[in-house]
Amino acid sequence: MSEITPDLVRHLGVLARIQLSDEEVTRLTGQLDVIVDNIAKVSEVATADVVATSHPIPLQNVFRDDVAADVLTVEQVLQNAPEAADNRFRVTAILGEEQ
Repeated sequence: MSEITPDLVRHLGVLARIQLSDEEVTRLTGQLDVIVDNIAKVSEVATADVVATSHPIPLQNVFRDDVAADVLTVEQVLQNAPEAADNRFRVTAILGEEQ
């Protein structure tokens, strides 16, 4: 017996604020029923002695080490800036004075 009914699909549509046509309700009822059945099959197979995994192969950190290197001076950073003030980029205010 199906757990997913057209009324349940309509109710889910209301909760999601999605307007569904009768054709969509019929199609989604079948699709959601298949999904629920597949989840039930997986639940039957899953046992407590099987370790949960998030990925089938072990992963390792692929990032390089964070090593300090030569940095730009303030003058180098600001040399191509259209405007600068107090060793910072000067930009047009985009918000009101209430900041």
